[in-house]
Amino acid sequence: MVTRLRQVEPRRFVVYAVFLLIFVFFAATLHDDGFLSHTNLLNIVRQTTPITVMAVAVVFVLSAGEIDLSLGAVVALSALVTAHMMESHSVVLAIAAGLGVGIGVGVVNGLFVTALVLPSFLVTLASMGVITGLARSITDLQAVAVENQRFVDIFGSGNVGPIPGLAFWALGAVVLGHFVFRHRRFGAHVVAVGDNARAARAAGIRVDRVRLAVFILSGASAALAAILYTGRLQGASYTLGEQDLLTVIAAVVIGGTRLFGGEGSVIGALVGSLLMGMLTNGLILWGFTSSEQLIAQGALLLLAISLTLRGRRGR
Repeated sequence: MVTRLRQVEPRRFVVYAVFLLIFVFFAATLHDDGFLSHTNLLNIVRQTTPITVMAVAVVFVLSAGEIDLSLGAVVALSALVTAHMMESHSVVLAIAAGLGVGIGVGVVNGLFVTALVLPSFLVTLASMGVITGLARSITDLQAVAVENQRFVDIFGSGNVGPIPGLAFWALGAVVLGHFVFRHRRFGAHVVAVGDNARAARAAGIRVDRVRLAVFILSGASAALAAILYTGRLQGASYTLGEQDLLTVIAAVVIGGTRLFGGEGSVIGALVGSLLMGMLTNGLILWGFTSSEQLIAQGALLLLAISLTLRGRRGR
């Protein structure tokens, strides 16, 4: 019993304590501004759903000892492809095209990392530039509107009773991600690869296949997030996802996933995502500018990275 207690790292519970403290602080200071209103709390859920979907996948990527910097760029390109295809094709084909973009990017990133043995940081940094350029060029910097109400209801503003439909997308991603990460062989292999790739290979784990899979998962999650953005905003533009990379990584690292692999938490990523959304919402109600919001997010990420590195050195 004593040994088990010693193995529990207090760092894992920091995100829950911080979430509770920030919630109580905003509830007390912004009570008159409607922070606790039903409408505002549901709005936080709607706004954080795409971040949560991507955060689940990034738990796998970081836990495998990799990183994907192309997430935000994939969001923009997938959203534009989906919206553009919907103008002249069926909704199903448009969704398939948007998801295909994300999966295709994931395959390319994964092959460069595994087949050419290149660092994922450099590979995804380069692909981010290429994808950003494509997103800007395919529509000549013009936004694309979506008028299909059925698509909007399913992937955006629709509700199931009093609950936003987007909440079910986030819940589905978290439940599935947590189950695979904690209770399936693939999740164990991801952690093993991130902790010690050589030992994992010696144990018979197909390391390159695991790495390729997490990049495909990352690209697919960014594409799904793009579709959810497109439904909620009823359109797409090349600016979608510009700030998402910082927010997603902050949510995942704050939630207890190690930057250099070997440990992750899908539930922690969910709480981290809601924390980032709540922070942004509270700062908006307080009258903070977008630049000041980025400063606050960056400070939280810096704190989370400091705790991660400190915990790593203490092992």
